[in-house]
Amino acid sequence: MIPTARRPPRRRRSPQSRLDSECQPREASFTYGRSFWLAYVSNSLITVAIALLYRYADFVTLLGGTEFHLGWIVGVGMIGSLLMRLALGNYIDRYGTKFIWLGCTVLFVVVCFAHLAVSTYAGVTIYLLRILYCSAMAGIFGASMTFISARAPSRRMGELVGMLGTAGFLGIVAGTLLGDYLLGSLKADHGQVAWMFIAAGLIGALSFPFAWLAVRSECRPKTVAPQSLWGLLRRHRPGTILLVGIAMGLGLGLPQTFLRTYAAQLAIPRIGLFFLVYCAAGLIARVGTRRWPERFGTRRIIVLGLGGIAVSLVLLLPVRAEWLLVVPAITYGCSHAIIFPSVVAACGLAFPAANRGLATVLVLAANDLGQLVGAPTAGAALQYSECFGLPPYPTMFLLMASLLTAVGLCYLALTRVSVAPVGQAPRA
Repeated sequence: MIPTARRPPRRRRSPQSRLDSECQPREASFTYGRSFWLAYVSNSLITVAIALLYRYADFVTLLGGTEFHLGWIVGVGMIGSLLMRLALGNYIDRYGTKFIWLGCTVLFVVVCFAHLAVSTYAGVTIYLLRILYCSAMAGIFGASMTFISARAPSRRMGELVGMLGTAGFLGIVAGTLLGDYLLGSLKADHGQVAWMFIAAGLIGALSFPFAWLAVRSECRPKTVAPQSLWGLLRRHRPGTILLVGIAMGLGLGLPQTFLRTYAAQLAIPRIGLFFLVYCAAGLIARVGTRRWPERFGTRRIIVLGLGGIAVSLVLLLPVRAEWLLVVPAITYGCSHAIIFPSVVAACGLAFPAANRGLATVLVLAANDLGQLVGAPTAGAALQYSECFGLPPYPTMFLLMASLLTAVGLCYLALTRVSVAPVGQAPRA
């Protein structure tokens, strides 16, 4: 009898190795799948709740505060967002996004309802709640963007992040229109402001089950040792793109904070038209330009976006009636649509794939730092410009537009080596 050769035993893979292989994004199978659309719905709902609170100025004014106090409350709140983002980077890379996303959604709902107990703009409570509110937003968007970007190949990361961002545009439209319905008068009363926070909390709670369904089957990332943030920054040197992120946050945060008070000064009771056009233009531009980072590289798109935001601030100056808000809304929406995914993708590609969560929250932290600096600066410009005989809002808009222009020129000077399209090697 001829002995048969024994087949070597089949080597079984561990459950973790199978998960690791399944979690790797495959270019051929890249699709907008079920998890993407669940995350899309969740982000849409949470953005509706946030857009409702674009009338936060009514709350501060009702408590007796001014634009100066509003700027400081919003600015101090961004400290919480900034610290939250920096703390989340390594956590997301090591453990995934599930608990951060869900936990921050619960925190958001609790904070909305807690605002009902605030009775003064001068106490510690309003600042603490604003810090917690901004921390919750930071966790939700940082986790959801990392969850989505980790599912895409590098060269299409900007596209996928950008398409997720269209959920924000839709949410802003619905939220601002709902805000006009609940607080559609030049001077809101206590009952209207209370309904604003109640509605925001309920809509935030509605987003929770969609987020849970999206991350329910999330693959846990490979276990990596915690890394020093400053060590990674020294090694990869993303300082230039982070400077752009700061400027982006400064420019994009102004309408959310000060458009309401600017419109009230012009006797314009509603701001929903601005955000409706803003989001419609942004949505069309985001879909139409979704492949631009891949085709043209992020450098050109970033410069175009910064210039567009600066022009949008200048276009707010001739506004005297509600319908005139349409023009700056179009340029603002298009600029937002093209710059945000390009900045996120450029920062993400500056780091290794294993640190993509850190890269995402880092650029969002830069965006928060821009709002942290920008809101108090804008509030101070409004407060003290009259002391020098200058008109408040035109002075503030021109000052911010000048700062954005200066950052754009600095970015051009520091990035003279042409940046290749995403996924290709840079060329000298």
